[in-house]
Amino acid sequence: MADTGDINVGSIIRFNGDLVQITEYQHRTPGNLRAFYQAKMRNLKTGKQTENRFRSGESVEIVRVEYKMMQYIYNEGEFAVVMDNETFEQVHVPLIMFGEGGKFLKEGMEVKISFEGDEVIVAEPPTFIEAQITYTEPGVKGDTATNTLKRATIDTGTEIMVPLFFNEGDWVKIDTRTGDYVERIKK
Repeated sequence: MADTGDINVGSIIRFNGDLVQITEYQHRTPGNLRAFYQAKMRNLKTGKQTENRFRSGESVEIVRVEYKMMQYIYNEGEFAVVMDNETFEQVHVPLIMFGEGGKFLKEGMEVKISFEGDEVIVAEPPTFIEAQITYTEPGVKGDTATNTLKRATIDTGTEIMVPLFFNEGDWVKIDTRTGDYVERIKK
């Protein structure tokens, strides 16, 4: 067993029988009271956010998690099918585990899958992807002075917001955590 001093942001622990991931973790020492750790956690099964205070030195169960980089192949209903590049074993991962980043998945893309034993507990798309704009209203020369955005559809079928000067066929770099475009790419 580990104690509260061994936990960091990103750690996965067993809390009240469920697997949770620490999203925020702060050590607090309020005046003449005992020190404690304030933790914000996300349940890996339900996605529900919770908060808890841990006493300093309190025992916690840190879960051993194995990470693997796998190749995304295709969607099958509510699941994404991913393949281990070494053993060619295919695993069905619920699309909901990718969160908002699941709508940016492309065939052949490398994704990070976390396992506890044989069970998938966390799935992460790449932080940034490159995509081509398949549809948007035409850009007008001189539309670069303001920060106004317009809708654009990318090659995954997802709609994003881009500056007015973007046209069909342009390539963009997108942050999958927020869904925002980062920059224009020359290809």
